[in-house]
Amino acid sequence: MTAPTAPPAEPRALPQGRVWAIFGGLMLAMLLAALDQTIVATALPTIVSDLGGAEHLSWVVTAYMLASTATTVLWGKLGDLYGRKALFIACIVIFLAGSILSGTSQTMSQLIAWRAVQGVGGGGLMVLSQAIIGDVVPPRERGRYQGLFGAVFGVSSVAGPLLGGFFVDNLDWRWVFYINIPIGVVALLVVAAVLPHIDAGVKPRIDYAGIILLGLVSTSIVLVTSLGGTTWEWSSGPVYAMVALAVGALVAFVVVERRTAEPVLPLHLFRSRVFTVAAVVGFVVGFAMFGAITYLPLYLQTVKGSTPTESGLEMTPMMLGMLITSIGSGQLISRTGRYKHFPIIGTAVTACGLYLLSLMGRDTTTAQAGVSMFVLGAGLGMVTQVLVIAVQNAVDYRDLGTATSGATYFRTIGSSVGVAVFGTIFANRLTDELLTGVPPSAQGPCGPETLAASTQGLAQCPPEVQDWFTGAYADALHVVFLWAVPVAALAFLLTWLLPEVELRTATRSDDAPTAGQAVGESFALPSSRTSLEELRLILWRRVGKRDPRRVYELVADELGLTATECWMVARVALKHTRSVRLMSERTEVPPDVVRRVAEALRDRGLVEVADDTVRATPAGDAAFERIRDAERRRLQRYVDEWPGGDEPEVDQLVDQLTHQLLADDTDAADVLGAR
Repeated sequence: MTAPTAPPAEPRALPQGRVWAIFGGLMLAMLLAALDQTIVATALPTIVSDLGGAEHLSWVVTAYMLASTATTVLWGKLGDLYGRKALFIACIVIFLAGSILSGTSQTMSQLIAWRAVQGVGGGGLMVLSQAIIGDVVPPRERGRYQGLFGAVFGVSSVAGPLLGGFFVDNLDWRWVFYINIPIGVVALLVVAAVLPHIDAGVKPRIDYAGIILLGLVSTSIVLVTSLGGTTWEWSSGPVYAMVALAVGALVAFVVVERRTAEPVLPLHLFRSRVFTVAAVVGFVVGFAMFGAITYLPLYLQTVKGSTPTESGLEMTPMMLGMLITSIGSGQLISRTGRYKHFPIIGTAVTACGLYLLSLMGRDTTTAQAGVSMFVLGAGLGMVTQVLVIAVQNAVDYRDLGTATSGATYFRTIGSSVGVAVFGTIFANRLTDELLTGVPPSAQGPCGPETLAASTQGLAQCPPEVQDWFTGAYADALHVVFLWAVPVAALAFLLTWLLPEVELRTATRSDDAPTAGQAVGESFALPSSRTSLEELRLILWRRVGKRDPRRVYELVADELGLTATECWMVARVALKHTRSVRLMSERTEVPPDVVRRVAEALRDRGLVEVADDTVRATPAGDAAFERIRDAERRRLQRYVDEWPGGDEPEVDQLVDQLTHQLLADDTDAADVLGAR
């Protein structure tokens, strides 16, 4: 175990207008990175028609996701070392450079390379945006801002396919990337102008070797699964070389992670059956989710003949299903404290959804396709966020940060591998289908090889060629989704191995997830939050959203005071003297109401009242210490549920949160209104 580090200092107070300006810039930057996970999907058929290289289609998505995932943790750690402002600006610049270059691509290889550049910047935008909020916003307010970040993911998951289709239909597919330029420039100017330079108080040791080796393992696996059997023969030298590289990097990773002080993925996590099962199930669910999102537009546009905009609209049922079950499962887990049956049901429904997708053909109606996509989304929504909850609930305190990030990492890598494997199956099957039943008129620009590389000239081909080609496409996609069914069935079997561990009180939030938060769990990249930061976030989800009246009601009975009187004792003791007028203005409660509370406390000897001033007495200070102790004990009970939660840094965190809960004037009118 590494030596404990002091918790980060509370952010210095900034004017609310400046905070909102900073947050606006961060939201724009987050929107850029989140949109680029989904906006390309509906543009892919057109991109392939224009640039050719259908066999490499999956890499347009995979290159971005791999680069984002591989660099996320590194950006977070570098932000701790060198400050986040300069790095955040650098990430915006890198992302914009990748966007401009992607839009100017003339070949599929160029587009894939520039998408990787985009991904490097996008990974930094996501992780640094969330870290910067911790730099400039007090803990009590972070839940609100983090919830809005989640909403960005929710909006982008639905708006991405729609925007991609709109740009293709009305402008050009290159605008899928060019749209980032004006948004990114505004974000860059805002962040550069208003974001303060804040040096992080913690200087972590970065596991550079572990990050690089993990990236090599991931990239090698994706290269083999995407290029094997298409560009490379399975028995070719490049495939053997990639397999050898993956195995060698994995062995080296195990050796490095056993010896490094702060490993990027501690190996002892795999001793936990909850973590291991959740990681494998997350991998498979990511595999199915992004595989479907990537290849559904091909079916809708090429087989069904929908426009890009129409295909974006027709994919909405999948996102709707994911939203409904994500929110519903979150509410039920909050009420019952039980979670195991949701991944079991979710993976079963996902397998059914994939099977229904495999049945879609040229004659499938839009309503039938919508139902199939809704079923798939409903299954996925019951799995992703539940796996994170299960992992956080099962590990020791010291592993909270790496376990949460690790669970998300396996899902994102599964997404990359899924897109790659689906692409290989599709390319191989399409090639086979186009070699059978070739009509005599399939010659020249309407020949199998030409149409396989690009469908741009399909509309000018004879009707029998169009029917033959769309039939081949439909059959190839049928095989793609059919192959995904046993993968989802494997996940279903694995979920039965997930232990049902009673949810800790802190993990079982009183507040169900919002739509944005629920979908955000499905699309988010691994974070770089430390265990302390992860614990802070969990505790504030548990206690930070409660109305102030509830905080004081919990300690009032111990003191023989009302919640309102406890509130004023805390206000006065913290500041030693408080003005009736100021308390009235802060709470928007009439001065006479505030004065009546003060006079009731004066009669009990807890305060002195002189004109407009309320001053604490020694008895009032003692009462406040009892309030503080009661609140601290309440928080400590949540912390004690985690083995290893007795670290000095955790004690300091509990002290900080106790002070913040009692010192915050936010919504204090609710407390006085109780009187």
